[in-house]
Amino acid sequence: MGSGMEDIKKHKRVNDMLLGPLERPALQWLAKHSPSWITPDVLTTIGTLASVGVFAGYALSNQSIWWLWFVNLGFLVNWYGDSLDGTLARYRKIERPKFGFYIDHTVDAISEFLTIIGIGMSPFLRLDIAAFALIGYLLMSVHVYVRTCVDGVFKISFSKVGPTEMRAIIVLVNIAIFFAQDFFLSELVFGLRPFDIIGVGLAVGMGIAFLVASSREALRLVRLGE
Repeated sequence: MGSGMEDIKKHKRVNDMLLGPLERPALQWLAKHSPSWITPDVLTTIGTLASVGVFAGYALSNQSIWWLWFVNLGFLVNWYGDSLDGTLARYRKIERPKFGFYIDHTVDAISEFLTIIGIGMSPFLRLDIAAFALIGYLLMSVHVYVRTCVDGVFKISFSKVGPTEMRAIIVLVNIAIFFAQDFFLSELVFGLRPFDIIGVGLAVGMGIAFLVASSREALRLVRLGE
């Protein structure tokens, strides 16, 4: 087998996020002031349970729009658990590179599933469209992980948008839905609501992005003779 995962400590993280200048100091402060019983594993568990809460909140939004505030709280708690676990491990110098990489991204896949399918369980996005959007997102995730194994570059942000920015965008969208529910439930074209149209665009866009990024990487490796 190649040296990709064996050299996991040498992986280069590309994390050029818009909110990075605010997030990184905040995470360092939280890591410094976290009590001893808060461990990376505890944080990972908290983040995962928050994703379950997000899923439940979206499903319950069929009963009351107020559940979207519970969803937003779930995103905040998920950010806390998912973003801080690695920072805390590095701060305390208790990293487990292979275990951390495996668990972190396995949990990420679970959270992505719960979040996107959860939105599909709400009255604002059709479940079938949400499923296609999830496929597109997972395809991009596959590209990131495969590239990490091939050349040791782990890119978690694109055009300055990473997981934190996505959470912030969804929270803002939930607030917009709360105050303009009638618009987001209205049918615009072909029986599709606003987020149905956005979901189709995202699914198609991520599928195309996957094909383009994968083709470029393959051509680059061919030129290098690797």
